[in-house]
Formats: sequence, structure tokens, C-alpha cells
Amino acid sequence: MNNRLLHRALVALIFFTLQASFFFVSCTPEPPLHLYDAQEVELEQPVIDLNLEVYWDYELDFGLEYDWKTEWYYGWDEEDRRLFGELGYTEPTVFNLRRYYTVDVPYAPHNSVVANTVNGRQFRGQYDWGFWDILVWNDIHTLDGVQSLIFDEETTLDSVTAYTNQSMHTARYNAPRYTRSFYQPEPLFSAYEQAIEVNRDLRGFEFDSLRNVYVKQLNMMLRPITYIYLTQVILHHNRGRIISIDGSANLSGFARNTTVNTGVAGSDAITVYYATRLKHDCPMVPYGTRAEDVSDDANRVDIVGGRLMTFGLCDHNSGLIARKEDVHDKNRHYMDLMMQFNNGIDSTFVFDVTDQVRRRYKGGVITVELDLDTIAIPSRSGGSGFNAVVAEPDSVTHEIEM
Repeated sequence: MNNRLLHRALVALIFFTLQASFFFVSCTPEPPLHLYDAQEVELEQPVIDLNLEVYWDYELDFGLEYDWKTEWYYGWDEEDRRLFGELGYTEPTVFNLRRYYTVDVPYAPHNSVVANTVNGRQFRGQYDWGFWDILVWNDIHTLDGVQSLIFDEETTLDSVTAYTNQSMHTARYNAPRYTRSFYQPEPLFSAYEQAIEVNRDLRGFEFDSLRNVYVKQLNMMLRPITYIYLTQVILHHNRGRIISIDGSANLSGFARNTTVNTGVAGSDAITVYYATRLKHDCPMVPYGTRAEDVSDDANRVDIVGGRLMTFGLCDHNSGLIARKEDVHDKNRHYMDLMMQFNNGIDSTFVFDVTDQVRRRYKGGVITVELDLDTIAIPSRSGGSGFNAVVAEPDSVTHEIEM
């Protein structure tokens, strides 16, 4: 099954089933309904099966499909999982449910909200007759128990905004409004459905003879609204020239927030801070290749790799973009990280990866390749193989146009 068919099959699994029960008096040929001002409704949630092959379904030139594994050489071992978590999306199991009752007017503004937490796959609550809007997003769990995502439900009841705050790390490029970079959000999924009618005359309901109830089914797609980028800086011919990194990096030009209801990212561009790790002597083979299948003559390199989550491109619902021609990104995207040479000098390398980010508008692999034979080891006076700007006595900045 190719990626596109698999994508359709998996998307078909992502739905919510809304069930309403109606009881009858059995002593009349056409029994009247015993109706109340409110009726108990059961919301059943599905198992989510979403992997990177399905979600990163880019089409390349000449009808080729994107295979991120062939581009990702850094790998993802147990130490990476311990430090950073899983490489891709993981299935949420706890959800936040918001119900908005608009009485007999569909698509009306929200005047009140009923908030619930859903554990497992089922939820039951009272629904008045009329129209309802339902918003669902996953509860957040992190490795260290510290949550970066913040949800604004107070500014307006008509939408929920998710955002993060600034970190203590300096934002060096393409963040004119902010001096510091922002924490990356956690994986976030959401689904929103409006004008769900719970009516008195059973329009749109089907009878379930096994349970002797009338059932109404509602389809809702639970979509990721934060996007994974895998970054790798490949160091060719390093031979001990770069010996360490400070473990951090920044990637600029992404949105500061997103609307949970619609998935549309905000217009405020920020820099996202994330963690990185340096690995030595890595074979340049596709991700998932078994160690015993790596040939002796495979090209081996040092790689600085990392994984970050973003709200996507400003003013876009990146997950719904069908092709790169629909991307209207106005921001440039710079990746910067600090590496230390073997003479003790720290150098900040800055890479313009704008074209790569725009091609991978809903996440993917971002690759930079450096030939260390072409980069002179900087001296204390700031000399290097590039136009270097001396930032501190013992550090230099390399601005590299990709």
C-alpha cells in the first residue's frame, strides 16, 4: 500500500462518535418519546494511528514521494529518547473537551462553556436539545513534568489559543520583537466541530437494535497542529577539529502561537529554542538501517542532530496545505548553534535554511553539510575561513548562506 492510500486509510480511523439515547413507552403502536430538557450523550474516541510516513506525504518532482528516512542520517538511539523523547508523534490518551451550547442557533457566538477531561475512550455528559460546538485537544505530558504550552481560554470563548513563553536563550536572528528565543511547544492535536444538532424528532439518528437506542454518529478529524522538524549538521572531514557543542540551537521564523479550533498559526514570528547532541563516526545510511547491514566502506561523518516542535509557518494551517505553491511565507528561517574547536574557541554557526523549511511546510528533515577542510580553525583574534564577526574575545560567528 503506498503512502497516499495508507494516509487515507489512517485518516478514516480518526473520528469521534456521538451517541444519543432515546427511550420509548412500548404500550402504543407509535410510542411517544419521553423527552427531557437534557439528554445523556456518549462521546467515543478512537485510537490514533499517525506516523511520519503518513503525515509527511510531500510529493517531489516527477511524481516521487518524500521518504524522510533516506535523508535522516543522525538516527535516534536510546540516549536520544532519554534526553529528547520519541522521534515522531505519539498517541495521546487523555483529552480536554470543551462543549459550547448555542441553543437553537447554529454557528452562534459562544456565551458559556462546559469543560471536561476525558480519560480513555469514552465520555458521557448532559446535552440540552439544540446545537452544540465541540472542541477537543490532547492533555500534555512531558519527560520532566514541565509543560511549555499555555492555553488561553479567557480572552474569548469563541476560540482557544495555544502559545509558549520566552526562554533564557538569546534570539540572534530574524526575531526583531524579541531578544530571547521561545520554548518549543509539546505535541498538540485538536479537533473542532460546529453546529452539532441534538434534536427532538430523531433527524439524522439511526436505530441500534442491539442496545435498543437511537444513535447519531459525528465524524471529527483529530489533527496535529504542532510540527516536527529534524535538524542535522553533517561535519565532513572533521578529524577532531570540532570537539563539542553547548547542546542548544535556535531555528527562527516560526509562529509564536496557534488557534486550537482552526489550527491556523499566528502572525508573530519568533525563534524556537531546542536541544542538540553531537555524535561521532556516524555512517551516512538511511534511518532504520541495521548495524549489520552497514557496509565497511560507508561514508562516516560527525553529526550535530536535534528535534524541535513548532506551531508552523505564520498565518498558515500548515497541516492542510496540499502543495508548496500554496505556501506564502514572508519570514526567513535561520538555524544557529554553537560549536567548540579544538583550540577552545566557541564559534556560532548560522545557516539560512529558508528554502528547506518552505519545502517542508509541515515538518521534515532539515540538513546542512559542512566540509571542515574548507573552514579554517579560528584564532583568538577572530580569523576564520568566512567573514567572521567577533562577538566575544573567544568566540566568532560564521554566517553561512546555504
